[in-house]
Amino acid sequence: MGSSTESHKVVFEKEGVFLHTSTKRNNDQDTLIPGVIRILEKGHDTVMEWTPISESGEHPQFLYSKKDSTVNGASHTEEEMFDPGYEPDWAVISTVGSRTRPLEDMRAATRSSEVNSKWAFSLSLSELKSIRKNKPGLGWSYLIFITKEGISFPALHFHGGGTRALLKCLCKYVVLATSKKDPRLYLIYSHDSHALSQSFDELQLFDEHSSDLVSRFIQDPYAATFGSFSKVTNFLRGALRPQDGSRHRPLREMASGLDLDQQEEPGFEVIMCQADLGQRPAVQRQETITAEEWEKHLDSEGRVQAVEELKKKIFKGGLCHSIRREVWKFLLGYYSWDSTAEERRTVVKQKTDEYFRMKLQWKSVTEDQERRNSQLRAYKSLIERDVSRTDRSNKFYEGNDNPGLVLLNDVLMTYCMYNFDLGYVQGMSDLLSPILYVTLNEVDSFWCFSDFMEQVHRNFEESQESMKEQLEKLALLLRILDSALCDFLDSRESGNLCFCFRWLLIWFKREFSFPDILRLWEVLWTGLPCPNFHLLVCCAILDSERDALMNPNYGFNEILKHINELTMRLNVEDVLCKAEAIYLQLAACPQLQRSVQQILGLVEDATPTASTSSGTGSSPQALSPSQTHESELTDSASHSLPDSSIEILHTEDGAIESGQSP
Repeated sequence: MGSSTESHKVVFEKEGVFLHTSTKRNNDQDTLIPGVIRILEKGHDTVMEWTPISESGEHPQFLYSKKDSTVNGASHTEEEMFDPGYEPDWAVISTVGSRTRPLEDMRAATRSSEVNSKWAFSLSLSELKSIRKNKPGLGWSYLIFITKEGISFPALHFHGGGTRALLKCLCKYVVLATSKKDPRLYLIYSHDSHALSQSFDELQLFDEHSSDLVSRFIQDPYAATFGSFSKVTNFLRGALRPQDGSRHRPLREMASGLDLDQQEEPGFEVIMCQADLGQRPAVQRQETITAEEWEKHLDSEGRVQAVEELKKKIFKGGLCHSIRREVWKFLLGYYSWDSTAEERRTVVKQKTDEYFRMKLQWKSVTEDQERRNSQLRAYKSLIERDVSRTDRSNKFYEGNDNPGLVLLNDVLMTYCMYNFDLGYVQGMSDLLSPILYVTLNEVDSFWCFSDFMEQVHRNFEESQESMKEQLEKLALLLRILDSALCDFLDSRESGNLCFCFRWLLIWFKREFSFPDILRLWEVLWTGLPCPNFHLLVCCAILDSERDALMNPNYGFNEILKHINELTMRLNVEDVLCKAEAIYLQLAACPQLQRSVQQILGLVEDATPTASTSSGTGSSPQALSPSQTHESELTDSASHSLPDSSIEILHTEDGAIESGQSP
């Protein structure tokens, strides 16, 4: 269905879609208007429109009667069977016929056409918030479209079918996710991760001087700061607050006799009393693993021996910088732990060829092609802007002609080819920067970054479901550890912990110094002592700042300001000690709720987990195709480009120069 005009292209069209203009019975008849629904591509926008057929001069005549249906041997009228959730009270079409039309009918039809035209509508898909469908088996299939402004369009009834085809077509442009509370309600999320990046940019989450975030909006910090934040976490705030607008009751107000069936968040247990956690143990960090110790873990063929023991050492002490370039590739999955040195050389050769075939895809795009690819232009523009301000205070990236900036740009652009569904979202440059700094190689940094994104990619999805899940888990952990702090935050409108959003989004990249981030990430990549150890890192920071946060003069603004001013003032070794101690304290508690045990990996979680930091599998079921993690490349782009394989080399005086990789 690809008819097109100069200004738009029709990608979907379905006739026999009727609009009921009244839910009130009038002489046992309804007012039904036949029409056509279309999806149109208009420039950079995609539009859905419904147009009455009668406007084109066609006026089919309909005879109406009640439709009798038999259910379980009993006869029911459609009025008795119809879905009560939609409030209709009409009969449905029983027979369709045509007859000779006298002059009076023709004049009436002309007047009817003028009336019908007011029901036509056109709606950009970017304005859609949700779609409600009918209960199966009850009359004709219908869909109700609801905008972000809360406007509900009249139900469109598909007398000849076609709802599935329409929804399938919509999935090409938006994500349709089934609501967890209502299986007949589809929530609309944008495929365009560029929109999420724009929201991050409005919030200035990734500005170099983001520590004074609130002070920049001192005239109205709540409206300005959190107003921007709500653009980023619009779905998040909705999840932490009931849809009817009423606020969640703090857990301290939940008394005995509470009806568990009325819980807003059934995924977690209600904490009826504070568990006795016992004494928090003292924890000491250990020495870093040296190059000599690393060599002892390699056999004669280069296989890593005693992997679990090695991971424990990395968790307890980290790595000396000289061996990070090699060990990080194992931690991130680029190298297999049981591979030989020869097998790793083969992997590097294959991955190098694959990388440059993907890089060639965007490098070979002509200006004329790029002019007709708005998404590629958006990614390219956003990446260029973010690269120009990523870690520029670090000597590795300082200066305008720094080869590190070129590689940062090229790796991120190639990742868009590798995972075009996700593309680029602001914040990804922060995740790549330390990896490129350590690996000093374009190809190695790309594959390590891609493996890292496998763990955290859900953080960057438009729906923000993973971020909601992680904050919910964090709130539960903090409630167990310090209910008094949680009560205080609740009283200051900060109980949803939205101020931790950036911590989780980019794994504390903007909170710690660059060397500390290298240590923190390699510890987290071990997966020890539990999959959600990054949440315990959050708890450790909040625990350290407990007294400052519970200042009786602090409100929402002051709490947010204090959290943002922690940037670059945190010591990673102290935080890791406290986070590990918290884990040991919770793990030793015999009265620990099962939901908390599941977060800590002490018992098996009944819900599947998509990735280490993506939360539980309770996110809405998407109707759109799953993300593609591997690009299928044509043979025409199969040759590698050795002249483009840049490796960063350091001279003796610390300057940076570029050279060809072997």
